Amino acid sequence: MGADRTPKIVGTVWGLLVLNTLGSAGAKTIVPLPRSLIQMVTMGALVAAFALALTVNLRLRVRASAYVFLLTLLLATSVISSAHLESGVGALFRCFRLALFVGTLWLLSRWWDGGLTFVRHHIRMYFAVLGSVAAGLVVSPGAALPDLYGGRLVGALWPLTPPQIGQYAAVIIGLTVLLVLGRRTDKASAAVIIVPSLVLLALTHTRTATLGLLIGLLLAIGSLLLTSAAARRFFTWTVLCATVAAVGFSSLLQAWFLRGQSKENFSSLTGRAKVWDALLAAPRTTGEKLFGVGLGDKSFGGLPIDNSWLAAYNEQGLAGVTLVAAFIIVLGGVALLRPPSLQRACAIFLISYCAIASYTEAGLGDASPYLLHLALAASLLATPAAATPLAMPEVPRQRIPRRARKSEVT
Repeated sequence: MGADRTPKIVGTVWGLLVLNTLGSAGAKTIVPLPRSLIQMVTMGALVAAFALALTVNLRLRVRASAYVFLLTLLLATSVISSAHLESGVGALFRCFRLALFVGTLWLLSRWWDGGLTFVRHHIRMYFAVLGSVAAGLVVSPGAALPDLYGGRLVGALWPLTPPQIGQYAAVIIGLTVLLVLGRRTDKASAAVIIVPSLVLLALTHTRTATLGLLIGLLLAIGSLLLTSAAARRFFTWTVLCATVAAVGFSSLLQAWFLRGQSKENFSSLTGRAKVWDALLAAPRTTGEKLFGVGLGDKSFGGLPIDNSWLAAYNEQGLAGVTLVAAFIIVLGGVALLRPPSLQRACAIFLISYCAIASYTEAGLGDASPYLLHLALAASLLATPAAATPLAMPEVPRQRIPRRARKSEVT
C-alpha cells in the first residue's frame, strides 16, 4: 500500500474538497450569484470528490488514522445532536455533508505516507482561489474593497470574506516558506506564490491570519533549527527584520492592526465577546449541554459565533468540544514525537495555525478548510507503510517418468 504511487485523480479530489469548503456566504460579487447556485456547486463538488475517491479506491483500502477516526466520532455526535431537529432539517443535511467529507478523507488516507504530495495540491488549489480574488480586484476594485467591509479585500468573483482570504493566503505562504527552507522548491517559484499572497493578506487586514502565520512559522522553523542551517539563517534574519520594523514602523503597524476601531470595540473583539457571553448564559437542558442543538450555520441569535470551541459547544455540546480538543492534542502530540523533518515542520505550522485561528474563527466542528488543513497535517505525520516483499513464484516440480529414473540409476 505504501509503495502505491499517488494517482493524479487524487489531486482532483483534493481540489474538489477545497471547492466544497469555500462556503456560500460572503461579499456581493460583480455578477450576482444566487446562493442556491453556489450551494449546488459546492455540494456537487463534495459528491464528485467522494465518487472519484471511491472510483480510484474501489477495494476500500484505508490507513489507520487517529485524526479521521476522531472525526468519525464527531460525525456520530453530530447525528445524535441533530436528530432532534432543534436546528431544523438543515442539520441533517449538514450531517450528510460531514459524512461525505469524512468518508472522502478515509478513502484518500490510503495515500497518506508522510510525503509532500498533498502539500503541493493544497498550495496549488488555494493559490488558484487567491488568483480569482486578485482577478476580481483588477476587474472591479470597488467591489473587491467595499465600504461594507471597511475597505478590506473580499472576493468579487466568488463570495469570499476577508478572514477567508487571509486564511488561505497565510496557509500557503507558510507552507511555501517551509518548502523553500527544505529545498523542495526554488526561490523564483516560491516568490511567485509568496509575494502576491502577502499583498492580498495585507489588503484583508486580517489580524488572526497574520498572527497565525507568524506564530505558526516561528514554531515550525524552531523545530528545524537543530537540523537545518537554512532555517537558522532565516530565523535570524526574520527576528532582525521584525525588530527593525517594530521600531521604525510601530505607528503604521498599530494603525493596520486596529483597522480604525475604537479601543472598546477592539477589546470586545469586534463584538464577538458579547455573542460569546450571551451563548454561555443561555439556559440549556442536560442533553443540550452534552450533545448540543445540532449542526447549524455557526451563529447564535442571528450573529456569528466566530469561535470554534463555542460553536462546537453550541452545536455538538461538551462531547463535540472534547473530540475537537482530542484531535488537536493527538496531532500535536504525534508531531512532537516525530524526529525533525520538513514534513513535521509543515504539520506543526498547520496545527498551530488552526489552534490559533480557532479562537476567533468557527469551523473545527464541521466540514471546513480548518479540518482540511488538519487532514493535511495528518497525512504529513503518517509513517510510510512498509513495502510488502514480493512473493517468489513457486517453481513447479517436473515429474520424471519412472522409466527415465531407472535409466539414470543404471
